[in-house]
Amino acid sequence: MTPPPAGAAVKGGARPKVSPRKHDVHGIERVYVWDLLVRMSHWIIMMSVFILAITGIYIGTPYLIPTGPASEQLVMANMKTVHFYTAIIFTLAVASRIAWMFVGSYYARWHQFVPMTPRRRRDVLGMLKFYMFLSKEPPMNVGHNPLAGSFYVLVFLLYLTMIFTGFALYSVSSVGYMQMWEFLVPLFGGLQMARWIHHIAMWFILGFVAHHIWSAMLVSRIEGMGLIDSLFSLSLIHISEPTRPLYIS
Repeated sequence: MTPPPAGAAVKGGARPKVSPRKHDVHGIERVYVWDLLVRMSHWIIMMSVFILAITGIYIGTPYLIPTGPASEQLVMANMKTVHFYTAIIFTLAVASRIAWMFVGSYYARWHQFVPMTPRRRRDVLGMLKFYMFLSKEPPMNVGHNPLAGSFYVLVFLLYLTMIFTGFALYSVSSVGYMQMWEFLVPLFGGLQMARWIHHIAMWFILGFVAHHIWSAMLVSRIEGMGLIDSLFSLSLIHISEPTRPLYIS
């Protein structure tokens, strides 16, 4: 099936309509896939994860011990302040991206994460074989491939786990409206268990980041679709004239 034209994925959640092919050079077509909110939330979440990991590790195990009275250094206080404000940005970015799964453009919607069609369910196995070097070529898909989309569901569950365990930990020492989240503490098995879950979830997310970078570079190179470039440019995926069927699913 012919990929949708540039700009087709901007409005509404309906399947983009196919139009006559428009090529920059022979065999290459530009398709608008990653809209502005998807790109912004992607980079905001990425930067927030790194800042939260650095400050969070320090809060759990301080690795900078300044000389002099602690009351004059305020290293821990500054780390906590950066951690808390970054957590707010992270929470808003995750909430915006989840909402956009239901009201956003075609390639941003939830059906790109949950393989609903028989074709996408088959491609989950096909992508798994490719990642395990059992297949030389990955199934061709525009947007998230079905295996990655399914895995992102688990990643967003990790994000929500980080957010709510963070709310629980912060509620016991906060003043004001954040105290409302104190009911989460017993649900997580107490403060110590909530802190442990918060810590373990962080390492799972960092492990995902490492795999995400590797797999994006691998798939982008093999497919030749500009998967990584599209997140830096005008969110255009470059689709070469395929030698095998290319499906818009």
